Amino acid sequence: MSAVRSSMAGSSALEKTLRIIEELSAPGGPHRLAEVAAASGVPKSSTYRILASLVEQGYAVTDGEGSYGIGLRLRSVAAGVCAERPGGISELLEFLHRGTGHAVHLALRHGAALTYIREAGSGRPFRSPARLGMSAALHSTAIGRSVLAHLPPQEAQALCRAAGAPAYAPGELGAVREHGYALDDAEDGGAGAGAGSGSGSPAVRCLAAPVFGHDGAPVGGISLTAAAALTTRAELERFSPALLEAARGVELLLRRG
Repeated sequence: MSAVRSSMAGSSALEKTLRIIEELSAPGGPHRLAEVAAASGVPKSSTYRILASLVEQGYAVTDGEGSYGIGLRLRSVAAGVCAERPGGISELLEFLHRGTGHAVHLALRHGAALTYIREAGSGRPFRSPARLGMSAALHSTAIGRSVLAHLPPQEAQALCRAAGAPAYAPGELGAVREHGYALDDAEDGGAGAGAGSGSGSPAVRCLAAPVFGHDGAPVGGISLTAAAALTTRAELERFSPALLEAARGVELLLRRG
């Protein structure tokens, strides 16, 4: 992406890390270790140590065979940046909220959990259990279920077991893939949109669709959340085409970011 720097004298660890992140984010990834080192002008041994740290912190991913790509944590940062641009993610989520009348949330995956990074319409006409910055286990949310459905089956079940959750019944995640969305029909007393309802939270119904990254793997999802007492399952599912369309729009904006 960028030319090799002629001199590394006086380069700080931060400068080297930023150069490596720039090359990691270049088109055509994942990138080989030697490629990142050469393009950034950082010695190969230093590049390896920095990349290992980035992988550990979730800013990079590796296949274990010398190739590195953008991690989910870095994608979250990119999402936050592009959401502030005109025509960005925040505007798209607000448009979906106005068109459906329901609360809208965007969450990105980090390992076995999701973090909610954007919302629109929360609090109207009720307060959703989900909160910005909240983390939730994949198995406990509709968004998480939509993500699990598009992971390799063994990986999805391993993530559930690691969280102490029961494995999904055969065909349950397959049905989510077939429909294109997951539905939490007030199953956990209000946990569908977020990390559990908590005392006094209203029961909710939540419809969620996955968002995919460059490599076709699910990186998170968006959801519509409604109070179960105010909206039937059929009424919420009626908005599934709009939700799926919005998810594809979020994917495009994340990739540009």
